[in-house]
Amino acid sequence: MILSNACKYGIRALIFLALTDNKHKNIGIKTIAKKLDIPTPFLSKILQNLAKHNILLSTKGPHGGFQLAKDPKTIKMIDIVLIIDGDDVFETCLISLKSCNTRDHNHKPCPVHKKFLPIQKQLISLFTNESISNLAEDIEAGNIIEI
Repeated sequence: MILSNACKYGIRALIFLALTDNKHKNIGIKTIAKKLDIPTPFLSKILQNLAKHNILLSTKGPHGGFQLAKDPKTIKMIDIVLIIDGDDVFETCLISLKSCNTRDHNHKPCPVHKKFLPIQKQLISLFTNESISNLAEDIEAGNIIEI
């Protein structure tokens, strides 16, 4: 598994908010959780973390909820991955718990390092270039069936 469930849920929630953005209207956590079939307490923690990092705006109270704090074109997948999962997906060895970072000359890379390195670079490129807006547009265009 490359991304944690928390990271996947965060990305899905951001896409949902981008698709349902009604002129910066708050969308309640229960609505988001129900629509995406994600446990509310777990999603709440994820979204609060994204709000803490200025990806979302969070408002408490009867008309509270979440909304995007930025234009979805400027929110890249890598932003969410780094906030929720950190850079482990780009630095951790595929078959070990240790880093495959070759900058440490005392550390020999894992047996699949050379084969996995191009894939890691492709992941970095994908996550860096793919915006929440692009993902939402693909869904609206019918290229993706669900989030």
